[in-house]
Amino acid sequence: MGTIVRFEAQVVRFVQGVIRWRWPVVLASLVLAAGVGSGAKGLFFDTNYRAFFGGDNPQLNAFEALQDIYTKNDNILFVVAPEDGEVFTSRTLEAVEQLTAAAWRIPYALRVDAVTNFQHTTAEEDDLIVADLVEGAASRTPAELAAAREVALAEPFLRDRLISGDTRVTGINVTLQFSGESSAEVAEAAAGARALADQIRADYPEIAIHLTGVGMLNNAFMEISQSEMARLVPVMFLVMFLVMLVTLRSFTGTMVTMVVILLSVVVAMGLAGFFKVGLTPPSAQAPVIIMTLAIADSIHILVAMLKGMRRGLSKNEAIVESMRVNMLPVFLTSLSTVIGFLSMNFSAVPPFHHLGNTTAAGVVAAFLFSVTLLPALTSIIPMRARISDKAPSRFFERFADFVISRRTPLLYGSAAVVLAAVAFIPRNVLDDRFVEYFDNRVEFRVATDFTTDNLTGIYQVEYSIGSGEEGGISEPEYLRTVDAFAVWFRAQPGVTHVNTFTDVMKRVNRTMHGDDEAFYSLPESRELAAQYLLLYELSLPYGLDLNNQINVDKSATRFTVTLDDISSTEIRALATGGEEWLAREAQPEMASVGSGPMVMFSYISGINIRSMLIGSAVALAVISLLMIVALQSLRLGLISFIPNLGIVVDDSIHFLSKYLRARREDGLNPEEAVRHAFINVGQALVITTLILIAGFSILATSAFDMNASMGRLTAITLAIALAADLLLLPPLLMKFDRRTSRAISAPATGS
Repeated sequence: MGTIVRFEAQVVRFVQGVIRWRWPVVLASLVLAAGVGSGAKGLFFDTNYRAFFGGDNPQLNAFEALQDIYTKNDNILFVVAPEDGEVFTSRTLEAVEQLTAAAWRIPYALRVDAVTNFQHTTAEEDDLIVADLVEGAASRTPAELAAAREVALAEPFLRDRLISGDTRVTGINVTLQFSGESSAEVAEAAAGARALADQIRADYPEIAIHLTGVGMLNNAFMEISQSEMARLVPVMFLVMFLVMLVTLRSFTGTMVTMVVILLSVVVAMGLAGFFKVGLTPPSAQAPVIIMTLAIADSIHILVAMLKGMRRGLSKNEAIVESMRVNMLPVFLTSLSTVIGFLSMNFSAVPPFHHLGNTTAAGVVAAFLFSVTLLPALTSIIPMRARISDKAPSRFFERFADFVISRRTPLLYGSAAVVLAAVAFIPRNVLDDRFVEYFDNRVEFRVATDFTTDNLTGIYQVEYSIGSGEEGGISEPEYLRTVDAFAVWFRAQPGVTHVNTFTDVMKRVNRTMHGDDEAFYSLPESRELAAQYLLLYELSLPYGLDLNNQINVDKSATRFTVTLDDISSTEIRALATGGEEWLAREAQPEMASVGSGPMVMFSYISGINIRSMLIGSAVALAVISLLMIVALQSLRLGLISFIPNLGIVVDDSIHFLSKYLRARREDGLNPEEAVRHAFINVGQALVITTLILIAGFSILATSAFDMNASMGRLTAITLAIALAADLLLLPPLLMKFDRRTSRAISAPATGS
């Protein structure tokens, strides 16, 4: 008891000092916010999907190793769909030729592959001739175009990759080589691609063009981060302002709180900028979440202050009294929130580290401004309270009577609901589809869905298959094994295309035998295979060589499997199945790990959930200890966690602080103390929870599913937590806290 009395006496002196020096406090707060906020200029939008993976991610390391051997596969895919439903017309192929030629000028373009510039092989005696499949489409005859169509549909490299089986849609794939020196590179490439697409649409209005690929994926991450901040933050400000204005019925109190919130966001984002945090769809939501959380401290302080003014206290007296009774619970709720968000550092996804740390910084700033700037401003600005407005107190008094009179059925009924809900937990399935991270408002999602439905998939699994020796890719046994691997993969459900070097060798072998289909097979000797490879490479034009398929010393080849729109579980199964096939059927030196962006994303969900569970367990343990120490009661500390399973404790802290104050200072029994808590904190709990739910419900409208899911789940959790704190916590206290008021008066408890 003595400890809490001394603490509250220090709080009173502190607040009186804040009021006495209110103008310097306001000025210091503004200077601090401006100084720290200046760091926001260091923020940037991270345009690389690799930002979602830590440096020790095994799938990322495998993919980076593959790209170090071959050219990178960042790309932009133009999907061309003529309205007449036929690609092989002179008009459409003319557009494809024009687009292909211009695509080389897209910033960072390294290679352009299309049906028209496909390197078709023919032979003249002993010479191998390699030339574009279609050149000068506008002057080609229908017979020539029909012949080109037949070649394209028979070519494994093209069919279901750059030409659909019904020839209604074709693709132009632009491989990009970013230097990594500027975060603007992706945006520049995307802007160049969009400008080119617009030009082709203007010249050929009967042709639709869609843009997808890894480059557009990276750009979508940046654009969605920018648009979400521009769209959600203003809406959040408006919603919070209106809810506070209606519930507090105080314009000045609402404005003061909005200032606290704004400065908290400025400080948090400034700190993030000083640490050069890259903004991604998750981390870009920090301002919305900070705004949502920062309001709670101010609401509890203002509600208590207005109640004091309605009881006849002067404004400054009401400020001091409100701070006296709220300082400790506000500190504890802020600390528990900070601990919860810092636990996000256990996540396997770095953007969640940034989100957690930035939000934690914002919560700390909100606490500091709430106990300094808020009382200073409220002492300066004229503020009135409606003395006759007792409706909230009367409502919560009646609600308390309801809970007290029906505490037994509420206790067992709530317990039954909790147990029923827990029984459904095993029905949750850890599975997702990466493209569905973006909803149908996002251009990338629309284009990708069209591509998947009409041309090819965008999910890929890649292997680097080694031969164990220089020039070993010409070894017949190696070629036969790789070809068998392709046959196996093409038979797997969900696979739309397989790109393998062995198809090139079979095509060249057939060409060198007068295009006799009987010779569409692999060369029978290493010498012949090496000769064919040399002839083919010498015949290829600059930019369309085989560097993207074979390594420098010709000891390994790249093997790419394109997948349909399948789930992450199926992607992992196919990648692992390929690894197992190589281990079982191939020579040891041919062993390889399936990699690629979609493989990485297919693993990240499960890894992230496991790591976050560890973080949540650590946060739960720390917060549990915090509650027990703060309440100085093991019994009440444990009781406080039952309604919310230890995760959402803010409402419990505020309810318990008022409950224990009534038990300690006024000597009330549990029933009377519950009624006291409802009357004194019930309104603030409902207001803060409504604002939190509104904020996270706005986040649930995000076009990025990670954010939307977090918003939905958090809003639901907050609603359930409030119901538990109002309907389950009071019956628990009345049942298990039957000690006399004298027995509990000794420990120092929260306010």
